[in-house]
Amino acid sequence: MRYRIGDIPLWLDEPESRVRAIAAERLGLSPGKLAEPRIVRRSLDARKKGHPRWILNVEVDVADDVRSGPHHPTVVAVPDAPPPPQPVRRVHQPPIVVGTGPAGLFAALGLLERGVRSILLDRGRPVGPRRKDVAQLFRDGTLDPESNMNFGEGGAGAYTDGKLGTRIGHPAVRKVVETFAFYGQAHGLDRILVEGKPHVGSDLLPCAVEGLREHLVANGVEVRWETRVEDLLVDSQGKCRGVALGGGGAIESDRVVLAPGNSGRELFELFARRGWGAEAKPSAVGFRAEHPQALIDRIQYGPAAGRPELPPADYKLAENPSVEGSVRGVFSFCMCPGGLVVPTPTEPGLQCTNGMSNSRRNARFANAGLVVAVSPEDYAREGFTGPLAGLEWQRKWERAAYELGGGGYRAPAMRLTDYLAGSPRRELGPTSYRPGLALADLTRLFPDCVRTGLLAALRGFERKMRGFVTEEAVLIGIESRTSSPVRLVRGAGLQSVAVPGLYPCGEGAGYAGGIVSSAVDGLRVAEAIAAELS
Repeated sequence: MRYRIGDIPLWLDEPESRVRAIAAERLGLSPGKLAEPRIVRRSLDARKKGHPRWILNVEVDVADDVRSGPHHPTVVAVPDAPPPPQPVRRVHQPPIVVGTGPAGLFAALGLLERGVRSILLDRGRPVGPRRKDVAQLFRDGTLDPESNMNFGEGGAGAYTDGKLGTRIGHPAVRKVVETFAFYGQAHGLDRILVEGKPHVGSDLLPCAVEGLREHLVANGVEVRWETRVEDLLVDSQGKCRGVALGGGGAIESDRVVLAPGNSGRELFELFARRGWGAEAKPSAVGFRAEHPQALIDRIQYGPAAGRPELPPADYKLAENPSVEGSVRGVFSFCMCPGGLVVPTPTEPGLQCTNGMSNSRRNARFANAGLVVAVSPEDYAREGFTGPLAGLEWQRKWERAAYELGGGGYRAPAMRLTDYLAGSPRRELGPTSYRPGLALADLTRLFPDCVRTGLLAALRGFERKMRGFVTEEAVLIGIESRTSSPVRLVRGAGLQSVAVPGLYPCGEGAGYAGGIVSSAVDGLRVAEAIAAELS
């Protein structure tokens, strides 16, 4: 029988042999009768400043007849692996999957595991040429609207950090992490199988994505790059019959998975124009905050900062200040230790940013989005209503940020302390952001509800992390695409409520919020299609 023993503390100076002794004690065995435990999760507990420790979960195989000790609350039996998916017997047409982000790739994988070969379409390019397009944007601010930080193989996640943490509790979460580990094992990604906060890194995630795509192609999945879907084919009964492509041409199929990512704005507009069941949804906006990583290490680790055993420190902050008589959520988003702030526009003349870090997280700065929750009611106050209200609201502020930065995707920025003071008083220091920063008054961006909420929360963040509000920190504009501002409504069997046979999927469709949850949603859609086909 296999058992998992959780919450085993291990100080930095303690040997790992101590883990075996604790596991044996909790199982009621002598250490000599216990095989070497296998670490399955390792997370850092830095709450005690100056004395961080590891918290480990381990698994060990034990003969049933020797486990005679009392049951410890941290000991649980590990269930047997679920059986493999049953193959689908009949498929009239290959399903079409639009988008090669996590949702699309894992939808194709889930279908393939059931014997269904699909056709994958992406408006962008594979990772090789996509790297060149991204580098050009960094170098001189030249944007390719079809191949950038959001569009192309791997979707937005491929170049924005590769964090595999998630708050969802779906059983397929482990499968997603294991899949990335398997296809990235040549680059040492086995490590993410035990990390409490699995992080692939923007340098290695494209390699894992490429490996997964090669597996799909080798087993009969067709992939077409630079293929933009501009419309759906719908029959006289309103059922989906395929997709119409940019430049002419079409592909017929009675099942289409739509996984466009949160920047697939043309498809959102198509749904709104045709009345195909789209609705505005809440989102969050704000800025990227960039600090020296050494400063974050000192705040989080105290006297232990600088110890080689410790990873670059991260943080997670949240406040709920009262703004205009109601509670407004303000929180850190996509925190990147040892990372870079990067431009993520997809349309000319619109400025937005995100964060990323490579696998070693060894860059000089740390960054995170500091964002304020906004709702359809907030969009309406600015005159935006209907299913695309959030999209047009985003565009308004992205356009304002672009103009404030002076063009060329230079980001408007100011010191965090100056933002609190209400005006940019000091010149900007070094930054990781390319194509560069422009000193600007960020208080001119966003409505009062966002500015007031952020100002109140910053004071709360300082109380929680003394030294967070400092002249060394810079706010960089803007963080506006934390999630899709539109939901493509689906109903029974995860199909569109308006177009049977169409499966809105992932973050762009409004049903996920990151790499893992998007991938899980792709697997769920694959399961729903297989169930219908069977």
